Amino acid sequence: MEWYIYLAVVVAGFLSGFVNTLAGSGSLITLPLLMFLGLPANVANGTNRVGILLQNVVGVGSFKKQKILDLRGGLLLALPAVVGGVIGARIAVDLDEEIMRKTIGVLMVVFLFLLILRPKRWLEGRPEVEGRRPNLLQYFIFFAIGVYGGFIQVGVGIFLLAGLVLGAGYDLVQANAVKVLIILCFTPLALVVFLLEGQVEWVAGLTLAIGSMLGAWVAARMAVKRGARFVRWLLIGVVVVSAASLLGVADLIGRMF
Repeated sequence: MEWYIYLAVVVAGFLSGFVNTLAGSGSLITLPLLMFLGLPANVANGTNRVGILLQNVVGVGSFKKQKILDLRGGLLLALPAVVGGVIGARIAVDLDEEIMRKTIGVLMVVFLFLLILRPKRWLEGRPEVEGRRPNLLQYFIFFAIGVYGGFIQVGVGIFLLAGLVLGAGYDLVQANAVKVLIILCFTPLALVVFLLEGQVEWVAGLTLAIGSMLGAWVAARMAVKRGARFVRWLLIGVVVVSAASLLGVADLIGRMF
């Protein structure tokens, strides 16, 4: 690769790490770039996991250092999510990609309305949530999100935030810290699968990871410094862009004009 391509991959990694740490769907930035560089879709998907793994290592470390991460509560919620993820990855279902993208896009729109109409729930959370043992309903919610992430993956970070805020009672800053911990627990299993299939291009993956780690570090510090209100507005923007992309809004506008 030429030097400017390496630079483009690092920049894309930074943006993805930043967006993933504060919201989700950062892979909408990196996957198209990796495929543009000539990687097949499955190899791009596997290569992308290198950056995701390392950005979440940095994100967890930064949130923990700033004393935001509820480690015990996060690990308890990660357990059903990881079990669900393994089951989801093993589900052999012939999914219609176009229908699934539109379904996820509609769910993103519903999520957007929840963000706009119930701001206090996202900004304040519930009191004394840290360290509390999850109930059966919360275990089921995160198991279901894990299954979803295991066989679909797109937007799983955003749905984890919804579960952590609306289901577990965290505010958005705390929820982001727990979210990156849960995804860190997910990702090594997925990366191993791609490695065994020979679907990881290490040069591109590690180049992507350089930017991803830096983006995650900046995002974690900014989340704590700027607070839940800033994270909520960023999340609204990410959800709007993600929903528009999944629903094909840009293509529709292009056909109209």
